[in-house]
Amino acid sequence: MAERATIAIVGAGLMGHGIAQVFAVAGHDLRVYDAHEGALRSLKARIARNLADLGQPGGAEERVSGYSDLGAAVAGASVIIEAAPEKLELKRRLFADLVRLADPGASIASNTSVIPIGAIAEGLPTQERILGTHWWNPPFLVPLVEVVGTPSTSGDVVTSMIALLESVGKTPVHVKRDVAGFVGNRLQHALWREAIAIVAEGIADAETVDTVVKSSFGRRLAVLGPLENADLVGTDLTLDIHNVVLRELERSPEPSPYLRALVADGKLGMKSGTGFRSWTPEKEAELRSRVFGHLKAMAVDPASVETG
Repeated sequence: MAERATIAIVGAGLMGHGIAQVFAVAGHDLRVYDAHEGALRSLKARIARNLADLGQPGGAEERVSGYSDLGAAVAGASVIIEAAPEKLELKRRLFADLVRLADPGASIASNTSVIPIGAIAEGLPTQERILGTHWWNPPFLVPLVEVVGTPSTSGDVVTSMIALLESVGKTPVHVKRDVAGFVGNRLQHALWREAIAIVAEGIADAETVDTVVKSSFGRRLAVLGPLENADLVGTDLTLDIHNVVLRELERSPEPSPYLRALVADGKLGMKSGTGFRSWTPEKEAELRSRVFGHLKAMAVDPASVETG
């Protein structure tokens, strides 16, 4: 384990408590800030429940403390990770406070999934210590963390963050340009855009699209990345395929009118019972359980995952 550190997490929600759990399990001391007392009251219980669901020993939650005062939460922390809602102005306000309240040597990271780090840090002092660490949900089961610097971020800050993440069992990657969506979400949402277009154009319904992904190339993705696959089949065959299919793919820079209509009609997915597909509470619970079980199995024994 790396030297025991004090780490502050800003936000005790879905991502924040999971990130805190990862560091606490590795033996670090965690301070978690949230403006909502309810989130702080349930913080340790949620971590303890996660550990029980994973079949891991309890006790790590006792290394996690909740704070309703931001200054007290970050004082003395060597690393601060912001895990607030995905709203640029909110993050900018938080970072303005963090650069003022944090210890001078503390690294300050945002867990934003798509907002360029430079947009969050713009105009703030000490930009050399600001960077992005994009964790994936759930943080304690998905290994990847995208580490993103801006042109102003110190190389030593990036290197130290990658070393810290590796020491707690994560798989950090260095994203070398600060672009919207970084790497993972650019890839993921390119797929989503085409999936929505297929439904909108009547090529297939949503259930069919999901079945095609899960029952074909989706089975290989855990062990065969897209560029590995291109090399496997040959770049010449890849070029031949692209000469036929790329001109037919959706390439609008705007969100799909079909998606906009779903949102306007209140069809918000599981939270409303209907989105691209219909969801009962039972179907929702079954899916969440299936996803958790799959990720848990991969974490225990990645080689056991069926690759198709």
